[in-house]
Amino acid sequence: MWSLLAHVGGIFFSFVAPLIVYVIYKDRDPFVRRHAVQALNFQIIIAIIYFVSVPLSVIGIGILTGFAAWVCTLVFGIMAAMAANKGEEYTYPLIPKMVT
Repeated sequence: MWSLLAHVGGIFFSFVAPLIVYVIYKDRDPFVRRHAVQALNFQIIIAIIYFVSVPLSVIGIGILTGFAAWVCTLVFGIMAAMAANKGEEYTYPLIPKMVT
């Protein structure tokens, strides 16, 4: 359940929810830890994209990148939450490992 919360919480609260789950469960359950790390890495990258999209909104491209990041957050967050609910591993595509 906590691994599911890490992914769904990331949709609504950015990197804060996966960070809380990671800090609480990093030493207790390896499955929850792996999912929290995946969600945290993804949400950090999405936060960086949002941060870069704001100044780029002046020339119009930031609106497109912000919208694309929002869609990716919804789609990949839901896919990861469904995998966590089934007890399966999930790796976000093209996301570097910043937190291990």
